Amino acid sequence: MADSEAPMNNLYHSLDEAKVGRKHWLTVFTSGMGFFTDAYDLFIIGTVTVLLTPIFHLNTNQISLLNSISLLASVAGALTFGRLMDKLGRKRMYGVEVAILVVGAILSAFAWNFTSLLIFRIIVGYGVGGDYATSAVITSEYSNRKSRGKLIGTVFSMQALGLIAGPAIASIFLSSGVPSDLSWRIMLALGAIPAASVIYLRRKIRETPRYTLGIKGDLAATAKTVAWVTGEQAFVSTEKQATAGASMRPRPIARLTQKPFLLRLIGTAGGWFLLDIAFYGNSVSSPLILKLLQPKGSLLSHTLLSLLIFAVAALPGYWLAVFLMDRIGRRRIQWQGFAVMAAAFALIWLIPGGATSVAIFLPLFAISYFFTEFGPNVTTFVYPAEVFPTSIRGTADGISAGTGKFGGFLGALLVPHLLQSVGISGVMGIMAAVSIVGVLLTIVALPEPRGRSLEDASGELPVLFEPNSASTTSPTATAS
Repeated sequence: MADSEAPMNNLYHSLDEAKVGRKHWLTVFTSGMGFFTDAYDLFIIGTVTVLLTPIFHLNTNQISLLNSISLLASVAGALTFGRLMDKLGRKRMYGVEVAILVVGAILSAFAWNFTSLLIFRIIVGYGVGGDYATSAVITSEYSNRKSRGKLIGTVFSMQALGLIAGPAIASIFLSSGVPSDLSWRIMLALGAIPAASVIYLRRKIRETPRYTLGIKGDLAATAKTVAWVTGEQAFVSTEKQATAGASMRPRPIARLTQKPFLLRLIGTAGGWFLLDIAFYGNSVSSPLILKLLQPKGSLLSHTLLSLLIFAVAALPGYWLAVFLMDRIGRRRIQWQGFAVMAAAFALIWLIPGGATSVAIFLPLFAISYFFTEFGPNVTTFVYPAEVFPTSIRGTADGISAGTGKFGGFLGALLVPHLLQSVGISGVMGIMAAVSIVGVLLTIVALPEPRGRSLEDASGELPVLFEPNSASTTSPTATAS
């Protein structure tokens, strides 16, 4: 066969070189709606606990626990679903996690006291954790080479819409005169709608071609899925079909402890952990931070201010990260984002009046949010789905996401207490130190997967097939 035809000789190449089409965007939509709910819930719980304080007679410890417990539960969800995806397949698990999230959100709206709401928030968090572990991996394994970062990043950027929707809906209810005991219930219940809309689509999604090929060794089934994604015919060598299953056994989880994957895992999990301390600590506690900054302001004014910060700073940051992900690379976006976050937090901490002056605090806080999104908040989601082999990709992604959510739990749990003890200035100083460690860890531990095939970036070898051999091909797999 001519050298010019050689690149067409494997299924992985067909996926890598496919143009982004309708099936890619369907996968992105199906995966992304869970993250809309995650971000919506992230903001809304801070407002809900403020409304619930006089109703449930909450103290500071209870507020901190309600704000953070779903993040702790998401650790278990991420670890469980990540591992099960590698053992049972992507398709079998997908949709289960978002159904759990929906059930938890609906039950939360009917909570009757602190304990019941805490339990229902645990259910929500378990589903959220599972969503983190599944959605990035599935999108990655369907993506092409040149646009993989954009596609995975777009899934995560649905968070931006949730971050806007949270304070927007809260503002509507706070200004509408609806009784507080009804408002908070509706706010929590509304979070179930976006996630519920994609349960059916997730359950119907096909097994990813990379799992079908790399783990099951089923070339014929893979060819059908590749044809479905690309819209082009694919032919599979019957000889290779017969031997693929024997040559494609799953690798043991112990491989995560070997070079280079252990260092990568430290980088993906550690970076996510550090990022989420700052992101969730500041986001969940934003009503408390703004209340300290403007003691005479109302909950509505603080909510509108949060909406302004998210709309002006966070939203553009998400989309710029998506736009540039495959142009300048994940590594650069991540370490530069951490660096600017550190600078913004440090200036609030060091400048006299930085933590008390609205004119100083808000611009710097907004800059930190912009570079959180145009930085590690998007890239920490993308990285684990790219730099580990198929057989341990779900497990590694689950460990990374779970470690990140544990960092988020610590941030959401501790920031309310730290605000009382060291104030806004002290909290920003701590966040600056956390961000500096993030810069160093990114530079030392993480490779750059931009422009590389998923198999190359993850250290996995491709499996070849014959595209047009009359004597050795099985029936044509075509798009359906």
